[in-house]
Amino acid sequence: MEAHRSAQHWGRYVSVFLLFSSALNTVYAVTHYSIPEELKEGSVVANLAADLGLDVQELSRRKMRLDVIANKKYLDVNKETGELYIVEKIDREYLCISKTTCFLKLDATIENPVRMFNIELEILDINDNAPHFRRDTMHLDIAESTPAGERFSLNNAVDPDIGTNSIKTYYLSESEHFNIEIQTGRDGSKFTDLILNKALDREEQSVHNLILTAVDGGVPSRTGTANIIVRVLDTNDNAPKFDKDSYNIDIMENSPIGRLVVKLNATDLDEGSNSEIVYSYSLYTSEKTQETFSLNPNTGEITVKDMINYEDFRIYDMEVIAADKGTHFLSGHCKLTILVTDMNDNHPELSIKSFQSPVKEDIAVDTVIAVVSVSDKDSGDNGKVDIHIADQLPFALRASSDNYYELVVSQPLDREKVPEYEITFTVTDRGSPPLSDNETMTLELLDVNDNVPQFPQSFYTIPVMENNAPGALLSSLTAFDPDLHENQYLVYFIIEKEIVNTSMSMLFSINPENGNLYALKTFDYEIEKEFLFHIETRDSGVPPLSSNVTVHIIIVDQNDNPPVIVSPWRAHGSVVEEKIPRSTDKGSLVSKVIAIDTDSVQNSRITYQFLQVTDATLFSLDQYNGEIRTMRMFSYRDPRHQRLVVIAKDNGNPALSATVTIKLSTVETAVKAYSDMTEVPLEYDIFSDLNLYLVIGLGSVSFLLLITILVTCVLKCQKPMPSKAAPPSRNSVISERNSTIADSTLVSNDAYWYSLFLAETRKGKLVVRQPVPKAGSRYIVSSLPRSTGLTETSDSAASTLQVRINSSFQICKMLFYCSLLSVFESVRVRFTRKCLSIST
Repeated sequence: MEAHRSAQHWGRYVSVFLLFSSALNTVYAVTHYSIPEELKEGSVVANLAADLGLDVQELSRRKMRLDVIANKKYLDVNKETGELYIVEKIDREYLCISKTTCFLKLDATIENPVRMFNIELEILDINDNAPHFRRDTMHLDIAESTPAGERFSLNNAVDPDIGTNSIKTYYLSESEHFNIEIQTGRDGSKFTDLILNKALDREEQSVHNLILTAVDGGVPSRTGTANIIVRVLDTNDNAPKFDKDSYNIDIMENSPIGRLVVKLNATDLDEGSNSEIVYSYSLYTSEKTQETFSLNPNTGEITVKDMINYEDFRIYDMEVIAADKGTHFLSGHCKLTILVTDMNDNHPELSIKSFQSPVKEDIAVDTVIAVVSVSDKDSGDNGKVDIHIADQLPFALRASSDNYYELVVSQPLDREKVPEYEITFTVTDRGSPPLSDNETMTLELLDVNDNVPQFPQSFYTIPVMENNAPGALLSSLTAFDPDLHENQYLVYFIIEKEIVNTSMSMLFSINPENGNLYALKTFDYEIEKEFLFHIETRDSGVPPLSSNVTVHIIIVDQNDNPPVIVSPWRAHGSVVEEKIPRSTDKGSLVSKVIAIDTDSVQNSRITYQFLQVTDATLFSLDQYNGEIRTMRMFSYRDPRHQRLVVIAKDNGNPALSATVTIKLSTVETAVKAYSDMTEVPLEYDIFSDLNLYLVIGLGSVSFLLLITILVTCVLKCQKPMPSKAAPPSRNSVISERNSTIADSTLVSNDAYWYSLFLAETRKGKLVVRQPVPKAGSRYIVSSLPRSTGLTETSDSAASTLQVRINSSFQICKMLFYCSLLSVFESVRVRFTRKCLSIST
């Protein structure tokens, strides 16, 4: 520490000597800790501050820190307790691959003066890894002739853990043919050999599935498994064998050449070439039989090679040999007897006598469209013929005379569902086996105009963005008619409908050929919000068919109207001058900015914020209601004039905005003013007698009531002016509900004016709402600045009188309520002070 103080002293002159002295005081002692891996985050390793002899209370001031290891911060120091704790789980196998020991070396550094401490953290292994094989499945091919005692090497398992947690032994699943022998390598690793205990027989079991399990020495132990698939290789020790030793087969005369007579099947229990079989005739098979029947040497199929005639040859005898392809081949034999059976060898015949095609789709049911005849040269049952058509066809066969049949319509036809029919007549005799013949004819249907054009939807809602270009395509209203030709040609037109003496054809146009709907004018959402009309489509058939669809055009608002600031009232330009007592309390309402936007939804949602402010710590602005309040009381350092620039911005994209500048001037007051008429400061103790409060309060209320009565009587006695309309004053205007502004007058809805009334009356202004006769959507609204009296706003003298009466009444009522509130508040304050003085 003395060396450190010396370094500080000489550091005033030579900075290099200071750094050198600080380096000499660095401590290089190594602090050793041991922890198991995988400790939870937050686990405490040790109290590093106590072990290093450091004061816990100075760790934060001296900026103690640990270095980062491999871009990961595994440990950290709690500067409040001095404990070394785990920040991230430590995996020994990740940090120290293939190492028996694992150490983390850390440097702890503190400043003022600089000192470094070497920390060595030993990571102890836990059994957190199970043994696993490099290959989950091992394949071995062993010939069935392999002698017992043969040895086969297997892949060993690996375990990233060390010591007793590594692999300890192996186990093999139960098998009468195999066992394992465990070997130990020079590095202590364990591996196994597979031992054949008993000779294999592929025909008994061709595949052996074994499971090799590796077990480590941890507590509890972990295991890993691998599948061993042993495939037994074949030797030629089995002869081919037929399914049966002899076959008796019946075959019809006149069987077609190539017809399959029988498929012989011989099997060999061996595999590979030892089980591949070749079929052949033996020397006992006659040449006539070999000429009539063909034998496939690979598949054993016997097929007809030449025409078979029952009258020429009735019985064929043959012997077939099946031999395998082994080096020393083995063979098997079987005998076949083929019996020829007489058959019905004359086919029935079909003849179409008449056929009508095409026909109209509205052809009547039970109409004859074809006549056919059938015949067969055979006799008996072989000469009797049956005729039929497919059951799902809308036709039926009706017998007219011997061997003659009529084809009639059995169900109504619809060309739009099925434009043509493939009608197949099938004739079959009753021989054994039966013979058959068929013939197909095509029936085409002609279209009739029996389908009404259909639109995909019964109601179309089409959004159209306002300020669209005239002639813009709005939508394509395409109908569908399943008929053909002129019955399918559609014409579109708009069903005329007038809206405010305006025809729909002046607003919209539709292409008569393809149904494309166009806008003929530019729409303004603030004037026109939606249109509802019908579009009709008609085909060109005789008679024509038509249908219509309802179209709902919705004009979508764009953010094309900027916000308009309607409060505070501005006599000239956008600058408002206000005065505020310098003793105004914290949280007092200074002003309220109100803006409106004639757009809708998101485009009309307005937020407020300061664009410029003289002192940002003095005023706050509510971004939603525009209220400006004091954040603290004025101090003698604050300038007397404050300039606030407020921007009102809508929520459109891009956003539009308007600004207003408020110039605030602070004035000195003898008594601290009320803040929003909510509380009265206790420090002003003007009166000392409770009775004096009551007398003054009652006198004030009586005086105000008398003044109100006198003013009302004078206004009632005043004669109304002639009905000549007075010109609108500077502070008034009559307008539609479209929220337009003229000077300081605004017309809008009830909810807005209610909010504006509350805000403006607090600042000394008065807002009067007067409904205009015969125009329920219009209002007369006047706003008065503090410095002026009531300004006349009317359409007639009667309206002016009513406004004055209502205004006077509202002023008197407000003053009356304020007086009562002041009296009650004064009584409450006085009573509270009395109670406090008594209690003290």
